[in-house]
Amino acid sequence: MQKRMGWAVAGVAVLTLVGSTGCVTKKAWRENVESTDTRVKGVESGLESQEKRTSDLAKDTDTRITEVKGTADKAVEIGSNAMSKAESAERLAKGKILWTTTLSDDSVKFSFDKDSVPGEAQAILDDLAGKVKSLDKTVYLEIEGHTDNIGSDDYNRHLGEMRAEAVRNYLAEKGGIPLHAMNVISYGEEKPVAANTTPDGRAKNRRVVVRVLE
Repeated sequence: MQKRMGWAVAGVAVLTLVGSTGCVTKKAWRENVESTDTRVKGVESGLESQEKRTSDLAKDTDTRITEVKGTADKAVEIGSNAMSKAESAERLAKGKILWTTTLSDDSVKFSFDKDSVPGEAQAILDDLAGKVKSLDKTVYLEIEGHTDNIGSDDYNRHLGEMRAEAVRNYLAEKGGIPLHAMNVISYGEEKPVAANTTPDGRAKNRRVVVRVLE
């Protein structure tokens, strides 16, 4: 009897141990699954962050490439313009001056602060264009803009350029002289031919000089 009870107690103990072990194993498995789940989510979150950083970097790179390309294109444009002006200046510097025509307030009333071609200058420019076209050789025109000393250096340089441009446009449109055969330069107030201390002197300095070179 006692022997049978002993076996029964032992059986209960074994069942209890098995049951207890089973519960521990399931709990550990669940914890392991949850931990793995957390790690997987962490990895996924990290991948998403990495993808976002990669995408942002790609966009930033594209933007910088566009900016650099725009800067390079602008530099090429500026360089081309500078080269063209240098070539024109070199070509004109090598030429022999055939004659010079000066338009100033003395004769055509290139008035203060004005950049249009005065009416009195048109007949002179028409005669100039006729002479140029009657030549049996290629010639070039250098058109210089000059001002008096009233105003800032930058303003006078701009005004001188506008006056020279007005003469060039008139010679092209009315005189039939090709634009590529004419070069414009402004000296502003840098090269006066008379003192700027009197109205007459300032009138002489407000002028456009056209040089015809072969």
